[in-house]
Amino acid sequence: MRTIPVTPAGGAYEVRVGRGLLGSSQDLPELPGAEKAFLVADANVAGLYGEAAARALAGVGLSTVPLTVPPGEASKSLDTAQVLYQQLSTQECHRDDVVVALGGGVVGDLAGFVAATYMRGVPFIQLPTSLLAQVDASIGGKVGVNLPRGKNLVGSFHQPRRVITDVDALATLSEREFRSGLAEVAKVGFAIDPSILQTIETALGDLVQRDADLLEDVVARCAAAKAGIVSEDERDHGRRAFLNYGHTLGHALEGMDAYRGRSHGEAVAVGMVFAARLAADLGIGDPALVSRHLRALASLGLPHGAEALDPEQVLEVMRMDKKYRQGLRFVLLEDVGRPRLVEDVPEAAVARALEAMHG
Repeated sequence: MRTIPVTPAGGAYEVRVGRGLLGSSQDLPELPGAEKAFLVADANVAGLYGEAAARALAGVGLSTVPLTVPPGEASKSLDTAQVLYQQLSTQECHRDDVVVALGGGVVGDLAGFVAATYMRGVPFIQLPTSLLAQVDASIGGKVGVNLPRGKNLVGSFHQPRRVITDVDALATLSEREFRSGLAEVAKVGFAIDPSILQTIETALGDLVQRDADLLEDVVARCAAAKAGIVSEDERDHGRRAFLNYGHTLGHALEGMDAYRGRSHGEAVAVGMVFAARLAADLGIGDPALVSRHLRALASLGLPHGAEALDPEQVLEVMRMDKKYRQGLRFVLLEDVGRPRLVEDVPEAAVARALEAMHG
């Protein structure tokens, strides 16, 4: 097991990465005054891991109240949050009690948002079970829900008390969900830690076959990369923006699909190729980076092109992105591991990159 410290101003905590952790009490944090754990999970994950999580929580003297939500991105909404608020109040959740997110990024963001806002904030623990959540979404305290006009438009920063990452849970992911999580691994490799991209390119077979030792190592390295950035920049005023590589177009595509088409990872994969093409168009990145993106993402079984898109429709959705600042902003790469935040990107350049995606 590896222990990774996260030290933002909003509260320090640990990410623990290993195997067989979900049923173990020894990795749970101290929770003075807590009597109940409100375990938020979708029906699928609850069936797989709910009992193990409840057993671990019982081991530290907490009674578990299961709160089940429907699977899928549609649950990441104010309507679902309202249902959870009602459950917390009906089941007499007090300020010292803990909300536990068991599942992927949707459940982590939703449960974390509810924990941040119920009684102006109650403790919360992340038990991520998807690859996307383990390497990215569970770390850093960004919590929120979607609106019809865009992703994560209602949210807050609320740091968990601990993130307990059991890589054994990755064995039960569908092939599509696992490969979608690999998009976030690739994002870290391209934008933050080139050694992770090197692992993708040299140990591809073991990675896609879900070799447990390799996964534990890769997940821990991705978690450490993100922990270092969010410890320095908790609220997105500086380097944390680099973690959004590929996400501006990715979030736009998800919104245009009304969260029912591409998975988050698939949308981000397309977004990274777009960002590489945009960087080449603007003279910021070497055109050879486009080819490297295409090779890496194709090898992971991820989409690397897009159907014909209406540039004006895409631009309209992008203007609603939280990262918009009186003009379009993108994280672009000068080279692998050399991200740069580029302001006031001309909309004509965006349209050209979109056309190149289809071409």
